[in-house]
Amino acid sequence: MSRPFRIRPSPNLLEPSPAMPSQLNPASGFEKLRRIESSKVFQGAVITIIILSALTIGAKTYDLPPLVEKSLIVMDNAITLFFLLEILFRFGVCANKKRFLFDGWNLFDTLVVIGSLIPLDNSEAVLLGRLLRVFRVLRLVSVVPELRFLINSLLKAIPRMGYIALLMFIIFYIYAAMGSMFFASVDEELWGDVAIAMLTLFRVATFEDWTDVMYATMEQYPLSWVFYITFIFLTAFVFLNMMIGAILEVMSEEQNAKQAQKAHDERDEIARQLQAVQVQLAELTKQISEKR
Repeated sequence: MSRPFRIRPSPNLLEPSPAMPSQLNPASGFEKLRRIESSKVFQGAVITIIILSALTIGAKTYDLPPLVEKSLIVMDNAITLFFLLEILFRFGVCANKKRFLFDGWNLFDTLVVIGSLIPLDNSEAVLLGRLLRVFRVLRLVSVVPELRFLINSLLKAIPRMGYIALLMFIIFYIYAAMGSMFFASVDEELWGDVAIAMLTLFRVATFEDWTDVMYATMEQYPLSWVFYITFIFLTAFVFLNMMIGAILEVMSEEQNAKQAQKAHDERDEIARQLQAVQVQLAELTKQISEKR
């Protein structure tokens, strides 16, 4: 009885060839550094140091013993050194140096870190140095992706919010002119001219003792409550909701763009892997043909 014919694959055929592209080889040291930079452990360490920096800044506002003050100075210098090394590390592992330099958040981090290098013993620059050290707390926004997403959405919503603010200013001006014409005789300090009337209306819009203002005018104009109720309805409810709606719309657009970019990156990664498999298959076919 004849035995079935079996093909034993050569172990050398499954080993990567030295001539294969670099993406099939084990991760290089540069790739390992990039993985470290994007790891949660590294990001958590940076966030911890930022929080520690914020606590250090707050502690300096109290009257502390000399030993504690010296300890805070040493800790502040260590934190500054850590931030400097962190920026240099991120710049070193970034594949696209030009993109890193032109990124707004990276520029902000770099300026804050460089500003933190200003010595605090220099009386002329001590205020600037302390101010830039306070801004180190804002680095938490650039490190946490969710906070960075919120800030980017808010900044992109500013043009739309500008038109809403312009319309709100028009409403303020109309009501201020009306209030100055009708209520100047009631209270000259609150309704003397348009500028003062706009400040009074801002007080009404923020609900700062607005009923006192309304009751004072109602003594002479009993129906003046209509003036205040309509103004509050327009400013505190309509325009505020319009502002929130504009921000939410931009956030939705940003989220959709983020998901589309993620899907595009996944397709590129799949295409790269398929190309690598094709190269590997071509190499294996070449080795088989050479052994025959």
